[in-house]
Amino acid sequence: MKKGIIFDMDGTLWDSAEGVVKAWNEVIGPLPDKDHLVTLDEMYSLMGKPMDEIAALVFPNLEKERREEVMDVCCERENVYLAEKGGVLYPKLEETLQALQKEYELFIVSNCQVGYIEAFLEHYGFGHFFRDTENFGNTGKLKDENIRLVIERNGLKQAVYVGDTKGDYQSCIQAGIPFIYASYGFGDVKDPKYSIGQFADLPDVVHCVMKNLSGFDKQ
Repeated sequence: MKKGIIFDMDGTLWDSAEGVVKAWNEVIGPLPDKDHLVTLDEMYSLMGKPMDEIAALVFPNLEKERREEVMDVCCERENVYLAEKGGVLYPKLEETLQALQKEYELFIVSNCQVGYIEAFLEHYGFGHFFRDTENFGNTGKLKDENIRLVIERNGLKQAVYVGDTKGDYQSCIQAGIPFIYASYGFGDVKDPKYSIGQFADLPDVVHCVMKNLSGFDKQ
């Protein structure tokens, strides 16, 4: 039976907020029609939201077409910056992924733009860990739909999602898969059924979840 672990990115695998702020402000700073420069606290509040929603929050006074234009340039600069500089990996990430890969297929589903996941994989050389990825920028779909897309595309019979926000939790409810809350991340999920306090806790928790999980064809 094919078993998969699907990961969120920000607040789950890494913290890229500081680098994203630097990249965006390099673009926003010279613009005559900018609203404001982005702060680190603001960026943390935006992490995990779909890109169109982020654009509306960061550039509220710009027309939609102009907002999208600026956002596209910010994202392009961000991808280049992160591919070169990276972010902050959570402790024991690589060795935990190595352990998980022995038993499960690994995936990433994020609300990010095209190129963001690739920047992460390129900088750290982690491409070999993940069988497939999907994102909002590629499909225009919300996270629950992209989760189902990855499950169906890869023929998974059992899967869990690891994320750090209420939005991740709600997406898992919509997608019909268990949610494992990364409590060390950016969000706040009340009374999750499964949680990890550090990334290295994941193998034991996933084993517990999978042991009691029916295949999708039986649900």
